[in-house]
Amino acid sequence: MEVTLQDLFDAGVHFGHQVKRWNPRSKGFVFDHRQGTSIIDLSKTHKALGIAYQFIEETVANGKEVLLVGTKRQAQEIIREAAAVTNMPFCSNRWMGGTLTNFATIKGSVAKYKKYQAMETDGSLAKLPKKEESAIKREMARMMRNFEGLVQMPELPAVIFIIDIKHEDIAVAEARRMGIPVVGLVDTNSDPALVDYAIPGNDDAVKSIRIIVDTIVEAIQSGLSRRDEVRMAKAALEMADVASQPEEEVVEEQPEEAAASAPAVVAEETIAEAPAPVAVPAPKVPAPVEAVAPETTATEEEPAPAEESAEAAAEEESKSE
Repeated sequence: MEVTLQDLFDAGVHFGHQVKRWNPRSKGFVFDHRQGTSIIDLSKTHKALGIAYQFIEETVANGKEVLLVGTKRQAQEIIREAAAVTNMPFCSNRWMGGTLTNFATIKGSVAKYKKYQAMETDGSLAKLPKKEESAIKREMARMMRNFEGLVQMPELPAVIFIIDIKHEDIAVAEARRMGIPVVGLVDTNSDPALVDYAIPGNDDAVKSIRIIVDTIVEAIQSGLSRRDEVRMAKAALEMADVASQPEEEVVEEQPEEAAASAPAVVAEETIAEAPAPVAVPAPKVPAPVEAVAPETTATEEEPAPAEESAEAAAEEESKSE
């Protein structure tokens, strides 16, 4: 936060309302009463602004949105400029009752407004009858005033920043009912206990409103920068993971390939060595033994025919004699 006490003093943030209009609950922020006007303690303003700065910065850094609200004449243009710079939703014309508590209905009306805008863009609105076209254009103009800054708000905001919480009492009441934290610029005629982060200061002077809003814009931009850094870091980490995945797969596949090749070598060696053990037991097969056995029996029975032939020869000799 770059704003200093001197900057707050030069912008007239210390000027409060008249004493007769002050709220006794703002006594803790009042430095003194001079010439019928309450003087705000700028040291407490600076401290409260720093706390609100840190809170909004952390909220935006976490990816959440801040709704900027300022419908009083002095704050309208400043709020529009802040919303344009930060791309945050805003309300600068009139607070629609139920914007937070009846958000579903508001969301439906915003969708209808977007539909009319699309019809006007593609030329289908001009094809309607003139009476119907004029009625739709009048409704679009009304919707433009009511939903100008809510078109890009798809869900309830995480924080609401309000200029003059007394003037925007309905918005404060809805935020409290929905449990949404409120950061508000609180003058001496308001109750600071109604908001979560009260910034005591002049909420009527343009310079005072601008310096406070510029500080809040600085906090939002700082949060957006941190959000982008986190997003880039996550993207870089994901890219690194994707780049490292193929290398890990190759490392994991190498042992599998080695394991697959090792059995093949072993199988080849086993096949090469297989004939040696098969050739050794071949002579031990009983088949050759059976082949030798008949020869042995045949040689043992051969004398029987020889004896018969000898007897026959002896008989022939005896006959011849």
